[in-house]
Amino acid sequence: MLRLSPKTLLAIEAVLDIAYNARPEPVQARDITRRQGIPARHLEQVFQQLVRNGVLKGVRGPRGGYTLARERRRISVGEIVRLVGALEGAPDAPASRAELGARVVAPLWEEVQGAVLARLDRITIEDLCRRAERAGVTRAVPADPDFSI
Repeated sequence: MLRLSPKTLLAIEAVLDIAYNARPEPVQARDITRRQGIPARHLEQVFQQLVRNGVLKGVRGPRGGYTLARERRRISVGEIVRLVGALEGAPDAPASRAELGARVVAPLWEEVQGAVLARLDRITIEDLCRRAERAGVTRAVPADPDFSI
């Protein structure tokens, strides 16, 4: 069975959390860890990779946190999977020494992986936000209402 690694799932959930709970100020990492139950030590590594690759923007300061670097309709799940996979350095399957494995099974597996990534490329963070709305997922509410004009 094909599976995404825990770190890849964590990255998708974190980016989705930022997009879904977008508000004027950045979303703080501690709020994401609280809402998603994501370990903070892993989250920072993932955020650094996503910031370096233009998916997120990090904002420093007391009201800092993270925002999307692009519109959520321009960030695909496939992009996140590729970036975090590169971060993890997941080992490739060992090359088969058998002719059937090398010439038939390995190309088949590459074809399947390509098809999965192509499908994930067609799913955007915007699509996932819509799914969350349809599923009735509660959005974060700012602690203090802002009445400034």
